[in-house]
Amino acid sequence: MQSASEQSEEAERPAPPAPPEHAYPDHWEADVVLRDGGTARIRPIAADDADRLVSFYEQVSDESKYYRFFAPYPRLSAKDVHRFTHHDFVDRVGLAATVGGEFIATVRYDRIDARGMPASAPADEAEVAFLVQDAHQGRGVASALLEHIAAVARERDIRRFAAEVLPANNKMIKVFTDAGYTQKRSFEDGSVRLHLDLEPTDRSLAVQRAREQRAEARSVQRLLTPRSVAVVGTGRAPGGVGRTVLRNLIEAGFTGRVYAVNAALTDGPAELDGVPAHPSVGAIGEPVDLAIVAVPAERVPQVVADCGEHGVRGLVVLSAGYAESGPAGRDRQRELVRQARSYGMRIIGPNAFGIINTADDVRLNASLAPQMPAAGRIGLFAQSGAIGIALLAGLHRHGAGLSSFISAGNRADVSGNDFLQHWYDDPGTDVVLLYLESIGNPRKFTRLARRTAAVKPVVVVKGARHSGSAPPGHRVPVTRIPHATVSALLRQAGVIRVDTVTELVDAGLLLAAQPLPAGPRVAILGNSESLGLLTYDACLTEGLRPLRPLDLTTAAEPADFRDALAAALADETSDAVVVTAIPWVGENGATEFGDGEVLAAALREAVASAPAPKPVVVVHVEMGGLAEALAVATSTRPTPTGRAAAPGARPATRRTDQAATPPGPHTVTPGPLAPDARTPGALAPGSPAPAGPRTAAPTAPAVPATIPAYPAAERAVRALAEAVRYGQWRRQAAEPGRVPEYEDIDEGRAAALIEHALGGADDGGTDDGGTDARGVTLDTVQAGELLARYGIDVLPTLPAPTPDDAVAAAARLGYPVALKTTAPHLRHRPDLGGVRLDLASEEQLRTAYAELTEVLGKPEELLPVVQAMVPRGVDTVVRSAIDPAVGAVLSFGLSGAASELLGDTAHRLVPATDRDVAELVRSLRTAPLLFGWRGSAPVDTPALEELLLRVSRLVDDHPEVVAVSLEPVVVAPRGLSVLGATVRLAPPPPRTDLGPRSLPSY
Repeated sequence: MQSASEQSEEAERPAPPAPPEHAYPDHWEADVVLRDGGTARIRPIAADDADRLVSFYEQVSDESKYYRFFAPYPRLSAKDVHRFTHHDFVDRVGLAATVGGEFIATVRYDRIDARGMPASAPADEAEVAFLVQDAHQGRGVASALLEHIAAVARERDIRRFAAEVLPANNKMIKVFTDAGYTQKRSFEDGSVRLHLDLEPTDRSLAVQRAREQRAEARSVQRLLTPRSVAVVGTGRAPGGVGRTVLRNLIEAGFTGRVYAVNAALTDGPAELDGVPAHPSVGAIGEPVDLAIVAVPAERVPQVVADCGEHGVRGLVVLSAGYAESGPAGRDRQRELVRQARSYGMRIIGPNAFGIINTADDVRLNASLAPQMPAAGRIGLFAQSGAIGIALLAGLHRHGAGLSSFISAGNRADVSGNDFLQHWYDDPGTDVVLLYLESIGNPRKFTRLARRTAAVKPVVVVKGARHSGSAPPGHRVPVTRIPHATVSALLRQAGVIRVDTVTELVDAGLLLAAQPLPAGPRVAILGNSESLGLLTYDACLTEGLRPLRPLDLTTAAEPADFRDALAAALADETSDAVVVTAIPWVGENGATEFGDGEVLAAALREAVASAPAPKPVVVVHVEMGGLAEALAVATSTRPTPTGRAAAPGARPATRRTDQAATPPGPHTVTPGPLAPDARTPGALAPGSPAPAGPRTAAPTAPAVPATIPAYPAAERAVRALAEAVRYGQWRRQAAEPGRVPEYEDIDEGRAAALIEHALGGADDGGTDDGGTDARGVTLDTVQAGELLARYGIDVLPTLPAPTPDDAVAAAARLGYPVALKTTAPHLRHRPDLGGVRLDLASEEQLRTAYAELTEVLGKPEELLPVVQAMVPRGVDTVVRSAIDPAVGAVLSFGLSGAASELLGDTAHRLVPATDRDVAELVRSLRTAPLLFGWRGSAPVDTPALEELLLRVSRLVDDHPEVVAVSLEPVVVAPRGLSVLGATVRLAPPPPRTDLGPRSLPSY
């Protein structure tokens, strides 16, 4: 792909000076998921790779060799092999993609000068060339290698790549042009000359993430849609984990081939539970896509090797004895992942419960769940097997069906992030439910959740919230921010955050069966005034706007419920309806409604005749059979157009590894949700957008409506409130806010100040002794200068070590002034008496100084300062900090012990938009104090929002700014004043979410 062969290059170019030796850069090693869902390992090429390189080259076609060297080049010479395996890892670098330890592709760069000759730094351009084995072309290997070699080049201060490609080599040209980098192309001497600027762009990042999504989704599809499954560790006698999974596979009606594997079966062909049984996977003699591993942990490596050597694509490891068991188990788990990835396989587990796919053409129950769930539109992920069982039972009991279920155990490899990638554009899934005990990559999870939530609900319950550590077996980054903050950030990303497994099921039932409400107005009707009032109160508690309850009286019959519900659904003053029902006991003591089926039919009839979709939930007390009848037996999956179906029947669907079929007319057009966007409709043929969460179109055969029923008003209203908040988020996400540009921001000078401050940290640091190994805390002057570059003015503060100094400071600033202590134990604590305000004369100032020193301590202990008075207003606090787990976070709250005690602080991820900061200010429980509470003057919230946006810009533009605290910020009716500021700098933490695609390291 270069303009001349390596032979001619060697002849024409003088050899550069011998570069210094550099250690092998093991941090460049990474596992990646390829386009087809398989994995490969990318690593630097080293001197001991000579035999691998020769073997790799022998398997490349003559055409590919010609494209690489622009001439016939049948074999590599000894000189070639030496050159391609010996690198200095600075000016000359080679990377290889490997599977099973063998090369499948290589890439290399050589630093060049402006004339194209070999060079060293400060030359910042390099020539790059690829070679991909023909059997692996089309898997996205070259694209992944380009991402990684570009990251290596940037690390070595190379800013541009140059490449020459033959015009006929369309595949390689496409690799470069599709990467999203800024590029130039020219045609010279019969070849295409490409120049790529390696600075990441919005487009290159979007391309990288789109490829990541497709690859990781495909890797999950391979696990969920196998054509053949082998259960390794199937005992001869009934019982045991392996035999149980084998039975579950068979009883679920798996549509592919099933094999049993037992190492003790050495006497020839055998059968277990009616399926072929073999002593090893290799002995099967047929392709196996998925292996279920249920052998003791010490035997797993042998099984993994057997599977990898015979082309198995994925593993579900049920075996225990890994990281959950202690240090030795953690080492065993790391080796398991390393070994599986070396063969290109992905793992669910270890210590997993299994996976389920209810699609009609798959019907996979590769789990310990004894019963196959009904088919439906809910995707369920659980890190705990026990919780997974409870969730399966709860959803089944309420008539909710699943598209797929995964219990990932220790999630050493495949995690909830991977399944979010899959469910994002899975047309068979409308609602995602996640039970998480840890989040291994919070930055990525938040990004994926936000994208998925834009097209379908994502409901999360987080276990182990207060234990202070991750569950055994889970490797997660350490976070310094409280759980409440993490929850707030997840909600900002559109995640429906609930606290209990019961709430998870409740929300899932409503979201899978009902349209999203267009607003918070709730109509309440029923035959119990008391139950209606309880529902009304619950709505107010959840922030909804309930209408006056309609009491049908205890004499109401099912027809009365039907008519009242139909009227409420047609009423434009309500966005949702809650039906409350209790048994009606006649004069003779008999229950009129019997088992509730008659009432359920009446309610379904009203819903079916509604002029527009509107969510309906039912609150029932001791109504026998009502909930079951409303659930319509077993499925949340809509009935396919063109054929009738009994309740619970599964519609035919295509395998997800075949060409995608556009969703039928019983889906809705996905995308940003407007209040009326849930009206059933059809996707245009070939539309690539993910399916949304709604139900059958008017042209589909009539199907009884599934109406969620709850035994308590609080549960029903809480689920409805979550749907209301999510619907509001969806509507706002359709028109996202913007990050304003401010002309007075001087990013360049701010960067110079930061560089100077960090550069001087090793030479003594700041005057206040704020340096340590992790960074430097700026002094008052430095902090003020940096903030001023972003248009943030801090009110001057003058030290007052003596009364005379205080008087001199007041003379400079002008009366009236404030006298404050800045000792750490008194700072920002006016309640302790360390502040004196409105001192209008020298006499008052000296008196206040004497009182402070007499009561609180000596001046050298108090560190008093003098500051000019500012217009009165509301004292607030603005902070930003970088957390290693979630990234930069912007925080806001009112100043004072009461707010701190109540934890009344709001948070948003950086960079914050104008919409984010407006919501941030208004989300506090004490926010009314900013808007004229009890007759006070409203403060200048636009000025406050601008300050928040400027702090966000500062932290986003300069990741070295790891913490900012502005306290107090006095917001007056006109303008605001920043009275104190603390800024901390440190070398920026690594941003793994911005680097090349890679799987978590082990």
